[in-house]
Amino acid sequence: GHGGFRDGLAALEEGASRAQGALVVQGSAERPGAPVFVFGGQGAQWPGMGAELMASSPVFRARIAECEQALAPHVDYSLSAVLSQLPTAPSFDRVDVVQPALWAVMVALAGVWRSAGVEPAAVVGHSQGEVAAACVSGALSLEDAAAVVALRSRAIRELVGGGAMAVLGESAERAAERARIRTQSAHIAAVNGPASTVVAGEAAAVADLVGAAEAEGVRARMIEVDYASHTPHVESARERIRTDLAGIAPRSGTVPFFSAVTGAELDGGALGAEYWYSNLREPVRFQPAVEELVRAGHGLFVECGPHPVLTAPIEDVLAGGGAAGAALSTLRRDDGGPRRLLTS
Repeated sequence: GHGGFRDGLAALEEGASRAQGALVVQGSAERPGAPVFVFGGQGAQWPGMGAELMASSPVFRARIAECEQALAPHVDYSLSAVLSQLPTAPSFDRVDVVQPALWAVMVALAGVWRSAGVEPAAVVGHSQGEVAAACVSGALSLEDAAAVVALRSRAIRELVGGGAMAVLGESAERAAERARIRTQSAHIAAVNGPASTVVAGEAAAVADLVGAAEAEGVRARMIEVDYASHTPHVESARERIRTDLAGIAPRSGTVPFFSAVTGAELDGGALGAEYWYSNLREPVRFQPAVEELVRAGHGLFVECGPHPVLTAPIEDVLAGGGAAGAALSTLRRDDGGPRRLLTS
């Protein structure tokens, strides 16, 4: 309320040290033009990630309601019940719950930024984040995007299993030299940035990769999934995905869409059923897509998600290319209320 703002102003008057912790952000603002909206993949989720904003932001609440309506024909649960953590709701352990929930939260957060007058100059997504990016760009209607994220995640749950994924804090070139990748018991699943690579494959092989990396002092962590996307493991779902998504009608969007499948700008009309299979099967070329955005003159990136998973790799790409720019987040894990949003 007003008291919080008054405290912030008083803290600012008294100097920077007092301002830490008050509702104050300090820095010099350049005007780099409109930002690129960034949409992450799985891993940013946390229980209750949409609950506070559903209670406090009419724009967020309305957009979530629209997403819930679009998802309803394809899911057997209530989106708002999942986000509010009602006891009757299924948990994020299910891929066909977490992916639609993340999609809806990302689409709704983009709506909140837009309602504050922040319009995207371009969009880019990572893995399933591309479904939200396509929706925000105008390439997919809300109904088609909901069908893609719900039907595809259901196909994964029913047809794909028995794998693992992990993030290694090293380049894709270094990861490619590791024994388990060379023998193809695991694969490079995503090229995020100069020091962030996702590997995926048989569970034992991925655990070996994590152990080998950690033994060298390289940061490594398992991702909370029980299947290996962006590898041959998902080929069992190809026909189902192509059939389930045959009816979607992609179109040229109003906001440029940079693809992490091709690593370049792509017309929205190309985002049909076959693209959404490729998006699951091919490695995520996120770093090349960001490099292409930087070459196109974009320097400011805003990650529209419940927790920043891509800001660090984007900053590494900017630094590696000597480009001026910044990557901002929206919400953070267990910090998803109006104050966090206003600070962002």
